[in-house]
Amino acid sequence: MPDPHILLLGGPTASGKTARALDWASKTGGVILNADSMQLYADVPLLTARPDAAESAQARHELYGFLPPDQQWSTGDWLRAALPFITAAQTGETPLCIVGGTGLYFLTLVRGLAEIPEIEPEVRERARATYDTHGEVFVRDTLRQLDPVTEARLAPHDRQRLCRALEVVWQTGRALSDWQTDTHPILPPNSYRFDILRPARDGLYARCDQRFDQMIAHGALDEVRTLMDAGLQAGWPILRVLGLPELWAHLKGEMTLDDARNLAKQKTRNYAKRQTTFFGNQFA
Repeated sequence: MPDPHILLLGGPTASGKTARALDWASKTGGVILNADSMQLYADVPLLTARPDAAESAQARHELYGFLPPDQQWSTGDWLRAALPFITAAQTGETPLCIVGGTGLYFLTLVRGLAEIPEIEPEVRERARATYDTHGEVFVRDTLRQLDPVTEARLAPHDRQRLCRALEVVWQTGRALSDWQTDTHPILPPNSYRFDILRPARDGLYARCDQRFDQMIAHGALDEVRTLMDAGLQAGWPILRVLGLPELWAHLKGEMTLDDARNLAKQKTRNYAKRQTTFFGNQFA
């Protein structure tokens, strides 16, 4: 069977996905489509390890670096933006490499997206207020009664997805996990190839540390200063970018640069571990 026109390329942060995608593009002339929720943001190309100017010139890149810092995209938003490129690849027009580390994007492609009714603003605000007032443990205890499947698979401190699960069950009376099982894949079986990068843990962690040092050396602090000048606030979604909260705290005088650097590296390694586990469990 000929190689499919769509390559899914996933894996943890710092695993070499950009280089692999560029190698693919050099051989196929195809389009590289971003599937990393943090690389959507415009203001932090260094901190999100976005392809640089030289890398971007080697192939056509789409869905990189356009989102403002106070805006958040859902998985559905990403899918709607990705569908034209997917359709073009499915019709044989342009090969497509969908590359990134946001596992939910890939789950949507191979398993489908739940058609969940729109959540009323009052319900959404109630879920967030519950988390902020009572804390994560309370929200998890609540979810464990209402949607144990979703609660068990969400990582620690994932406020966004914990609140999402809570608001869905409050709004619809049905668990998010139930909605997600009632789906159909966007990409039919055998219409794509799925490559997952699985580097050895020690080497991966070393690359995470080295890359963060390079980010600092090349101007990551200036990216944070620019965001501060633009009015960076605690509730902005861009603060989910690895390293950004720690460097912001340093620039506000709340910790030394060494402490910020070490904490950011630790959180990056932890995130890489969670990504590795997710891809291993969901796409074994």
